[in-house]
Amino acid sequence: MAKKALILKSKQEPKHSTQAYNRCSICGRPHAYIRDFGICRLCFRKLAHTGEIPGIKKSSW
Repeated sequence: MAKKALILKSKQEPKHSTQAYNRCSICGRPHAYIRDFGICRLCFRKLAHTGEIPGIKKSSW
């Protein structure tokens, strides 16, 4: 779980455009961010397994 101060800091408008970075909208994790869904890989995996993301299912081959 990310610190609340860092989550609030990331939501502020950066001084320069290159200072902006993405965080998971659920847990606030800055790494392993999936842009298409706006969440990190851990939250994506949890939501996909429970069937809360439409159109996503676990693949097996």
